[in-house]
Amino acid sequence: MPARRPRRSDPAAPHDDGPAVLDHASADGLRPNGTGADRPRRSRRRLWIVCGQLALLVAFVGAWQGLAQAKVIDVFFFGEPSGVWRQLSTWVQSGTAEGPLWMQAWVTFQETLIGFGIGVALGVTFGILLGRIQVLADLLSVYIGAANSIPRIVLGSVFVIWFGLGMTSKVALVVVLVFFNVFFNAFQGAREVDHGLVANARQLGAGRIAVLLQVILPAAFSWIIASLRTAFGYAVTGAVVGELLGAQQGLGTLIAQAQGDFNPDGVYAGLLVTTTLALAAEGAITLVERRLLRWRPQRPQSP
Repeated sequence: MPARRPRRSDPAAPHDDGPAVLDHASADGLRPNGTGADRPRRSRRRLWIVCGQLALLVAFVGAWQGLAQAKVIDVFFFGEPSGVWRQLSTWVQSGTAEGPLWMQAWVTFQETLIGFGIGVALGVTFGILLGRIQVLADLLSVYIGAANSIPRIVLGSVFVIWFGLGMTSKVALVVVLVFFNVFFNAFQGAREVDHGLVANARQLGAGRIAVLLQVILPAAFSWIIASLRTAFGYAVTGAVVGELLGAQQGLGTLIAQAQGDFNPDGVYAGLLVTTTLALAAEGAITLVERRLLRWRPQRPQSP
């Protein structure tokens, strides 16, 4: 009688781990959730999302143009996409009353970048200091809260009075908008630092500066980076609003002039250029964020 061939579930069956491991590894690469098949699936999903976003944009613009041509909406108040395109073409080919379109965009971008850099530097510095020094936090908390409660449009008017119609007043408004956004994130990040890490660093002989630069700042870095994209949006807003309140050049000036001329197409054209610049800068910040945070370990997935 032939000997019974042991099954894999039989405890007496010999185990050949090599082929089994190889088989499991090969199977994982072919499973939908495995590494081999997951990447193409993510690419297809991303492609479908982009196509859906483009479809929504085309549908919105087409509906807007159709309603305008059918006289359902008044072009005098709401404008039309074709009018926005004509206005952009005129600005690109013939320039604006203040100069070439690229120069107006560059003025606004300069104000945004300068104010963004200063605001981030001040927000990180004061956020880390007040997050780690309780006396300073208790002393300045009421003033920071009061300053944060002031409407930004009022501050913009005050800065125009103080610094005039030049670039300085717009940069000051951008600094204020960026500062509070970054400050509160840096403050919370400094508060969330593990006390055990700080204690271990001090036991190893690290001084206050070393602990600040090598323990606290890296621990709060994720909080700070997470606030930069939102802060840059506020920076663009501050630059444009400052120009709307009073300026000699910039995209906000173009929007204000179009508003004064009852030209909705000009207003939308200025907003379109501003949004394009903001999205391009936000994409660059996202790439920098991913590169700087590659060291951060992935969160373990729940079973």
